[in-house]
Amino acid sequence: MTSYVENETDIVFEFDAEKLINQLMEKVLDTEGCPYEAQVNVLFTDNDGILLFNKEHRGIDAATDVLSFPMIAFEKEADFSVVEEDDFTYFEPDSGELMLGDIILSLEKVIAQAENFGHSIRREFAFLVTHSLLHLCGYDHMTPDEAKVMESKQEAVLKELGITRDC
Repeated sequence: MTSYVENETDIVFEFDAEKLINQLMEKVLDTEGCPYEAQVNVLFTDNDGILLFNKEHRGIDAATDVLSFPMIAFEKEADFSVVEEDDFTYFEPDSGELMLGDIILSLEKVIAQAENFGHSIRREFAFLVTHSLLHLCGYDHMTPDEAKVMESKQEAVLKELGITRDC
């Protein structure tokens, strides 16, 4: 598993963000039965930066907490068999890793939401990364049923890693 992390802000957390991303990625992909080594690109930005991405890609003129850009057009959530049909598109030629997609995270939103929800910055960061990783595996929350499934999976991953609202 490989995460390529770029931080275009001056914000640095007290925890090792890249190590936590890799732990979350491993847990999510194991839970979802991904049979491949995978890679994810992660960009840490601020509210102004994520606003620009949100406006350009979603037509929404507002800052958000996290954006996910999946590389794989899943027909069914976490059905990784779809990538076997086109290994030139989905696999990085040099490493052979499955390219899941990109995550853009507003570190300012992470801090503000952690404060608003009364839990740690580490917990909010882990929640948002897990949420985004599930999007990269084909999950969505456009309907109440989809949201329920996604929320359940997020909480299960965080609980297994001991990342609770108390920490």
